[in-house]
Amino acid sequence: MTESSSQRQIVITGIGLFTPIGIGVDAVRQHLADRISGISHIELLAHTASPDNIAGEVSEFTDSNVRKVYLRKQRKGIKLMCREIQLGVAAALQAVDHSRLNLDSLDSRRLGVEYGAGLMLTPPQVLADAVVRCVEDMSRPLPFQYDAWGNQGMAELEPLWLLCYLPNMPACHIGIAVDAQGPNNSLTMDEASGGVALGEACRIILRDSADVMIAGTTGSRIHPTKAMQAYLWDKLATTPDDPQKRCRPFDADRSGEVIGEGAAALVLEEEAHAKARQATIYGRLLGYGSSCAVDQQRRPSYRTALANAMRSALKTAGLAPEDIGHVNAHGCGSVVIDEQEARAILDVFGEHGRSVPVTSIKSYIGNSSAGCGIQELAASLLSLQRGQVPPTLNHETPDPNCPLNVVHGEPLELDNHVVLSVNVTRMGQASAVVAEAI
Repeated sequence: MTESSSQRQIVITGIGLFTPIGIGVDAVRQHLADRISGISHIELLAHTASPDNIAGEVSEFTDSNVRKVYLRKQRKGIKLMCREIQLGVAAALQAVDHSRLNLDSLDSRRLGVEYGAGLMLTPPQVLADAVVRCVEDMSRPLPFQYDAWGNQGMAELEPLWLLCYLPNMPACHIGIAVDAQGPNNSLTMDEASGGVALGEACRIILRDSADVMIAGTTGSRIHPTKAMQAYLWDKLATTPDDPQKRCRPFDADRSGEVIGEGAAALVLEEEAHAKARQATIYGRLLGYGSSCAVDQQRRPSYRTALANAMRSALKTAGLAPEDIGHVNAHGCGSVVIDEQEARAILDVFGEHGRSVPVTSIKSYIGNSSAGCGIQELAASLLSLQRGQVPPTLNHETPDPNCPLNVVHGEPLELDNHVVLSVNVTRMGQASAVVAEAI
């Protein structure tokens, strides 16, 4: 923190969670304690490019009546929300309810939204009729007639089609639902979105532009096109056959990432503001950092970006590496990225890097891209309330190229409630957050 803001603490007073291991604080906390994975065969789509159609799916969020319950404040707007937007809005509304904010007494001009999301893609079936209108003869493989799109193709689309898939729409719908007239910002930084959203929300409060911020992220790679992109761009796990054992962060036998979906949101406010309304405080945000790094060949440098982000987060928190109780790692199961992340942790923590406990929540939920960061931080905070660090699932054979103290098997009992949570994108963007559970 800067000298002027060192005595002003940003606290967490509400948590909203829509994850593959449950909806809401109680369900997620219990699944973590029971070491239950949310990775399974996809129910939402019969076929995707994900190997064996396996992913971390929010399976409880499928029935339309269920979605209407969680989105009751936005029922008229549901038709303008794709699934990612619905998840993000539902998580934010749940976080507000959890915080017990009295929206009627709160100055709406001092309530803001900072939300991360990925690029949202239209499902192929939504575009099918429009595409057909732009192909002269469907019996022959003639090229798509681009000149026909404006007059003929778009006429087959719903008038408000585009609004269903814009990454700034979660923040817009949330702002409307709770009448948040303060700062309203959207971020699209894939896995780094969560850490950056939290950092920006804290800065908004500390510069006195808001009293309360709703900060969150939503993301999904369970989509016909997105799953195909993941298959082409990333190395997706193909083994073992058991879906719950497929995501194996830092394990010598890991074979790649597992895709997922999910959303999470936190209600943030200055500690004095929270205490004045007698709010329950679940944690404090102490520091945050971000970075983007490439090597001389313009390839992403995960090691450098992660190390930069961690050092920045520690600096703003005013903490040394040895003050950290555990690291909630990006830990996606990628052979390359896991190894680079391990080296980054050793770069920052030195010899302490071989002993500091490290865990990966993606072993429970998969990688939902923009949606993962705040889910993972919340998982650590909820577990720390029980004095535990959740173990990394499926870490059975330590990889000598990742010489870390990976928590596995049983939860780790720990008195130090400070966590450093990190994430990195395939393009080399990284974010880090230091938080303390209360």
